[in-house]
Amino acid sequence: MAWADRFYRWSCGLNRAGIAVVLAMMVATTVLVLAEILLRNLFSTSTHMMAELVGYGVAAMTFLSLGYCFEHGVLIRMGMLLGPLGRFPTARRTVEVILTIAAIATNLIVMRYFLLSLIRNYTRGYVSETTAQIPLWIPEFFVAVGLAILLVHLVAYLFVLVFNTSAPIRDM
Repeated sequence: MAWADRFYRWSCGLNRAGIAVVLAMMVATTVLVLAEILLRNLFSTSTHMMAELVGYGVAAMTFLSLGYCFEHGVLIRMGMLLGPLGRFPTARRTVEVILTIAAIATNLIVMRYFLLSLIRNYTRGYVSETTAQIPLWIPEFFVAVGLAILLVHLVAYLFVLVFNTSAPIRDM
């Protein structure tokens, strides 16, 4: 199915876009930490928000990288269950379809609650209880985008499994 292959390639593009944002955040985090070190050691002052921004950044980077990590087979998977099924391709594919559907369902549940929280924080104008007063919907937005990228890739992977396309099926 050519459309399933195209959808899979498109989802891989989304994964790469997520990783590009992660790399930019890593650079920004490094610069912020270095600036904090210099401010504290040379000028006896602080940004007063480094820890908060780095914390939000780590959460954003974690979720934005999930699709890419799944694509490249570096997420924890059901290797103990799927490994022995390597000799039985039909059984392995069936189990992998079931596990992928379960992952999609789980992702949808988590995504629903993050989106509800994001909307609530945005409409009510909630901010962090620090001097930075960062709107709480901003870090939640990055988490929701990361979950959406993972969801798209999980669906694309399900299509690969179901329609036996030429896109790769990852081994453990």
